[in-house]
Amino acid sequence: MKNTFIHKIALVFLLLLTGCSSTNLVNHWKNPDIVIFDASRVLIVGMTNNENARIKFETRLQEEFTQRGVESFRSIDLFDIAFTSSERSEEELSEVEQQLLDKDFDAILFTKVIGSESRKTFRRKINELDDFITSFRDDYLSNQPIYYDETYYDQFTVYNAETSLYCICVGKDRELIWRGNIDVLNPNNVEKSIDDYVKLVVFALTEQDLIFRKTPEDESTDL
Repeated sequence: MKNTFIHKIALVFLLLLTGCSSTNLVNHWKNPDIVIFDASRVLIVGMTNNENARIKFETRLQEEFTQRGVESFRSIDLFDIAFTSSERSEEELSEVEQQLLDKDFDAILFTKVIGSESRKTFRRKINELDDFITSFRDDYLSNQPIYYDETYYDQFTVYNAETSLYCICVGKDRELIWRGNIDVLNPNNVEKSIDDYVKLVVFALTEQDLIFRKTPEDESTDL
């Protein structure tokens, strides 16, 4: 009960912190079995059919990881163009996951952009926590049209992005550690939206003791 209250307070603080930002954290979930999660080699995946935005987003996140001493790799460097230009099978995704495990990756930070016609429909969807996909493979398979379907976002004027942290653990099916839903309020300004989004994700992970740890400067803003 105490942890639930603390998480709610932290969420309110995040919303206040990002009040002047182009992004807002509207919902988040942390695996209740995880208190602290450390990772030494992380794959950063930005799923979007906008190649320039994908490169900028993954690069900005990689810079934040580097500054904090955590090794990370961009999916743009690991997934070739042929891989993301068409639909992939479950077997192919399983092979990719095994390759990551063999190369000592221990986490995947997976971000995808989701459109919504109305706030009412959007909020109903993100509150259906029981429908959360909890494996990277299923998450990728069910959303991969984002890469190659040119009309995927045409009907939407308000964007929401979702970032999920998965553990690449031996004997587990890419366990979901954390998930956050973030409103992108000014998608026309790509540079600012990406910068604000990255800062918010890093802050949220730090607050939850996931991959990153607070510095003395961060502690001064702690609740």
